[in-house]
Amino acid sequence: MKCPFCGYPDSKVIDSRNAESGAAIRRRRSCKGCGKRFTTFERYERMPLTIIKRNGDREPYKREKLLAGLRKAFEKRPVTSQEIEDLATAIEAELREEGKAEVASSAVGMAVLRRLKEIDEVAYLRFASVYKEFKDISEFQSELGQLLEKKVEKSRRP
Repeated sequence: MKCPFCGYPDSKVIDSRNAESGAAIRRRRSCKGCGKRFTTFERYERMPLTIIKRNGDREPYKREKLLAGLRKAFEKRPVTSQEIEDLATAIEAELREEGKAEVASSAVGMAVLRRLKEIDEVAYLRFASVYKEFKDISEFQSELGQLLEKKVEKSRRP
């Protein structure tokens, strides 16, 4: 590993520990040239995801697009930025779990909707109105009615 301070091409590993719940290894290193210490992280390389859009076009998965949609849905809702980041990570993990290099945009949308429905109904409706392309207020009312029915069913269960 090249030293970030002096550029010397070799270093010595002083200590290694698991990091990020075992998804990475943290290594403390010492430069053999200047003696300064620095930290590196070793992670597995993730398979790149390609999103197949509704029109058939393919584009690389962009986490920022998912985060932008989630932020918009949760705007002015009692959800922290970290919770949104964690949600995006969970959705990504679900998509990668299948081991496919290509994922339909509809699968991404449905994964988001499933999770939003559990977390925040207002965020769910916001996202659904865009994702499902509601054409008028009656489609919005229909979706809201389904949410309310499920809420009533849950409250009736012992």
